[in-house]
Amino acid sequence: MALGLVNEEKQEVALLIAVDTGDYDTEVSMQELCELMDTAGAEVAGQMIQKRDSVEGATFVGKGRLQEIAEFCENNEVDVIIADGELSPVQVRNIEDATDTRVVDRTTLILDIFAKRAQSKEGKLQVELAQLKYSLPRLTGKGTSLSRLGGGIGTRGPGETKLETDKRHIRRRIQYIKEELNAVERRRNMQHQRRKKNGVQVAAIVGYTNAGKSTLMNRLTDAGVLQEDKLFATLDPTARKLYLPNGQQIMIVDTVGFISRLPHQLVDAFRSTLEEATYADVILNVCDASSEECHNHIQTTNAILSSLFDGGVVDVPVINVFNKCDVAENADDLRYYYGNNECVNISAKTGEGIDKLMLAIESALPKTRKRVNLLLPFDKGGIAAKIRSDGVIHSEEYVAQGLFLDCTAEISFLDTIKDYIV
Repeated sequence: MALGLVNEEKQEVALLIAVDTGDYDTEVSMQELCELMDTAGAEVAGQMIQKRDSVEGATFVGKGRLQEIAEFCENNEVDVIIADGELSPVQVRNIEDATDTRVVDRTTLILDIFAKRAQSKEGKLQVELAQLKYSLPRLTGKGTSLSRLGGGIGTRGPGETKLETDKRHIRRRIQYIKEELNAVERRRNMQHQRRKKNGVQVAAIVGYTNAGKSTLMNRLTDAGVLQEDKLFATLDPTARKLYLPNGQQIMIVDTVGFISRLPHQLVDAFRSTLEEATYADVILNVCDASSEECHNHIQTTNAILSSLFDGGVVDVPVINVFNKCDVAENADDLRYYYGNNECVNISAKTGEGIDKLMLAIESALPKTRKRVNLLLPFDKGGIAAKIRSDGVIHSEEYVAQGLFLDCTAEISFLDTIKDYIV
């Protein structure tokens, strides 16, 4: 289903178009579209924004602006027109007819980037499912024009037959992918159940795309996750062990980045991946503090998170992580927006603030460990061995009565040896 935007060696030349109806900040959205094009490997030759009360039903933009677009494409050898919005099949066909240039909308572009970036089997299936769901209702506009002989009875040519065949094939493929992803989700749920049974606590890294989540993951765990200054560098979730200052071992999970007006097909397809956050014991909402849109990025992430939780309420502790504070001028001012959440300024690149973040994670996690003093008889060496394995021994000393330990251990284990606590 890939469009070829990200797969060809030749750098394509693109023209970006948008209609400003006042529903969102078009300038910011177009800047984001430029970054998407950079990720896709295309060169942006120009941008055209038209202010209108609503988009033109037949051609997206007005007739006069469409003529300007056609002239620009001809004079600048434009390969593809990218519309900052979702286009209907009729709009795509009419713009292509008027400009003699291929047309792609924002959603299709994002899907195309995802198709290139996905590495795991699950990620590839999720992207394909999103592409198929998006293309299915749009086949009619293209298919009926494939081989019509005319209007009326007896005019059903092979184009109509091919259209119905394509639809049946896509529906069967969608059903197959859903079954495969359901199997993956069952395995994922079993993993979550095992983690819970074993008392493993989880921190999930979420946030806007290109906020530095993968860089933070690598800083905390040496995970070796791909990090690029491009949108959607990471699609497949990565889980690694993380040791907190108190010696506690937790699991930290990196997730796919969010973006404003994220196609709902992608939210649905990646739901099982995104739901890693709903199983977490603490959520790290990472944002780029150097971006003027930092506040909006956090709000976008919060909205998507709310959609994943039953009832829309995020009932997990959230730490707002303001990344890139080494180059941000207003990082300290951002925390005043979020009085209810813990806020930490860091630089995943330089390591600044990482110690504070680790302590914040430690503080936000549900308390399952406790620091105590133990006096163990000499014949209870097995208890000390277990604490060394699963907990932390801060100091130990042999005394006349046995082994004296200053240690941190699981509360559930301490309950079984409470007779030795002093």
